[in-house]
Amino acid sequence: MKKVNVAVLVSGGGTNLQALIDAQKSGIIKDGEIKVVISNNASAYALVRAKENGIKTETVIKKLCKDKLDFENRIIKILEENNISLIVLAGFMCILTENFTKKYENRIINVHPSLIPSFCGEGYYGLKVHEQALKYGVKVTGATVHYVNEIADGGKIILQKAVEILDGDTPEILQKRVMEQAEWKILPQAVQMICENLLKEEM
Repeated sequence: MKKVNVAVLVSGGGTNLQALIDAQKSGIIKDGEIKVVISNNASAYALVRAKENGIKTETVIKKLCKDKLDFENRIIKILEENNISLIVLAGFMCILTENFTKKYENRIINVHPSLIPSFCGEGYYGLKVHEQALKYGVKVTGATVHYVNEIADGGKIILQKAVEILDGDTPEILQKRVMEQAEWKILPQAVQMICENLLKEEM
């Protein structure tokens, strides 16, 4: 059965990558296959997760590249070598330029730990998103899977899931709940949805 080749770009622990691997194993993602995991950080634990599951890994270190263009071109070369049709940013800590996003228009998705357009854009990542949600006093937060363009968190929304904020939440507690209740559910769903559509387009 034909599947869509997927690349996952990571920088850290790879909890979202793990959710994708688990979803692939359980059959939630049935029309896509993770072919390669690319990291901009050689010590990212996500690389260990990939290797343990028999997935090919590649590392592209920004400061070893001539400039941003060279960095992105090296990633593109890996994507082309692996015939990648869908790119998933799973905690990838680099903003991609238009040079990259235009080349893979509607083929790059990201998961963001808030309900966009709240608490998003440049500088909003990791715990900072949850700190701001708590500081603002919102009663509901969540996660968003969206297409990636050259504007940070600016692409078209694919899926969202709301998560309640509870009394006594700290940014760390909230971060964990948003991951478990939203990110790890909607990211695999979105991957499957897009892979299914890409296969239909090819038919």
